[in-house]
Amino acid sequence: MRTRLISAAVGIAIMITMLIFHNTIFLPIMVSAMIAVMLFELLRAVKLEKCIPILIASEICGISVPFIYCNEYSISRGDEKTFLTWLFDLFPHNTWIFGIYLFTSLIIFISWLQKHKEIRYEQIFFALASMLLVPQAMSTMIHIEKRGIDHGIFLLVMGLCGAWIADSGAYFTGITLGKHKLCPEISPKKTVEGFIGGIISTAVVFVTAFFVYNRFIAENPMELGTARYIAVAVIGMVCAVIGTVGDLSASMIKRQIGFKDYGKIMPGHGGLMDRFDSVLFVLPTFYAFISLTGII
Repeated sequence: MRTRLISAAVGIAIMITMLIFHNTIFLPIMVSAMIAVMLFELLRAVKLEKCIPILIASEICGISVPFIYCNEYSISRGDEKTFLTWLFDLFPHNTWIFGIYLFTSLIIFISWLQKHKEIRYEQIFFALASMLLVPQAMSTMIHIEKRGIDHGIFLLVMGLCGAWIADSGAYFTGITLGKHKLCPEISPKKTVEGFIGGIISTAVVFVTAFFVYNRFIAENPMELGTARYIAVAVIGMVCAVIGTVGDLSASMIKRQIGFKDYGKIMPGHGGLMDRFDSVLFVLPTFYAFISLTGII
């Protein structure tokens, strides 16, 4: 328990630091670092971490994406030009994204051709899917923070909470009221009652947090009427459901591979993938909903 608490405290301290310096280069650096670790853990899960060309190609792709997106917003806002601004301004940002994915995918396929007797197609396509999902999902942190303008940091916190509140709500509801197993073969401890509790608790926390922030903290309050608050509650419930799907999906992969944890970077908690598996699903969902409902 002591190890878990220390690891959790360190993780919280890192997240708070990232949020404090969200308006600096520190944000894309931290997002890129998390992506790099998560990609390594996923490649390790399918025994590709020792194939150096595939590992390097995946990491280059993952690390580049947050900086490209962050730079896109910097240019649109007219921020002071840097070397990265000059570099990425040579071509449209979508061209950079496409080019990096094309180049790194080519390296992966060439490596597969060279080692086709050792590497199976399931491993390759798992690596390609991870290289697409993880950088794009985690880079949603950049989109939320930058597009949110006055409220970016608050919305980023809520996006992360969309995954973690549901997990906590489900846990406490499950140990108190849980009787019916949700997916016993994948995650024996999850219950239907806990699942419902997670959905309700996320909706309540979302509405409460948006109300308190908008009424007492925001310098330029958002336009939140009754319809918007209902939308906020729905967003919270949807995030809770999507987060559970993400958590169960990651657990299913671990069970089929035979892993207990994706890594050991956080003693007592496992790897970053063990902590951010639901976030990969929730952040893009949260961003899509707050965009569609006009919150940003």
